[in-house]
Amino acid sequence: MENKKDCIFCKIAQGEIKAEKIYEHDNFFAIPDANPIVAGHSLIISKKHFENTLDLPASLGMELLDAIKRTSEILIKKYNATGFNVVNNNFESAGQIVKHVHFHIIPRKKNDGLKLFG
Repeated sequence: MENKKDCIFCKIAQGEIKAEKIYEHDNFFAIPDANPIVAGHSLIISKKHFENTLDLPASLGMELLDAIKRTSEILIKKYNATGFNVVNNNFESAGQIVKHVHFHIIPRKKNDGLKLFG
């Protein structure tokens, strides 16, 4: 498994930093976001180091979608959500802070007041 020694997500993937895993499969895992914007806000993270979605091999697409679906189902049930957003920031200008590909899963409820777009 590729690892970038100073990457926090690589350290979590390798078990060097402990984190509560909501979901885990061969190439992806999900953990709660350290700074959630709503209850249940979580991250789907690749176990191998890819800086952004453009670096992620297309061959991992089905497993990524499965991780998004399974994690979202878990969060909907746990937080009584009625919907969810999937957000992926690529490059600094788009808001990417950690340079390791990850997807935000944001559980939603009607009239929750959260405005992501417009």
